Amino acid sequence: MPTGDELVLMLATLANPHRLRVVAVLAGGRKYVSQLARDLGISRALLQVHLKKLEAAGLVSAQLEISPEGKAMKFYEVTPFAVHLTPESIAAVLPTLTSADTAQEHKRKGDSR
Repeated sequence: MPTGDELVLMLATLANPHRLRVVAVLAGGRKYVSQLARDLGISRALLQVHLKKLEAAGLVSAQLEISPEGKAMKFYEVTPFAVHLTPESIAAVLPTLTSADTAQEHKRKGDSR
């Protein structure tokens, strides 16, 4: 079970429809950035923003590989996770919440994961 702060970060990160779509597509297997952008119908620049936030929250991981042609390709995959939310599970992680304003602090810093 994640800590209170990790849970806040995870839920805040997944509260975006683009990031939910990224996780859904990556659930089918790892993809490189260009293919993932095509599959989602969004620009690579926008995708990179969402991937960065997902990676910071520990929900996806990346690996840089060199193609046979010598081209650097960054592959992303989902980091396995599961969260079962109940009032009791939330109460259990409450003591590990360092600040009631953790998500707001991240937002103010431009880090609205």
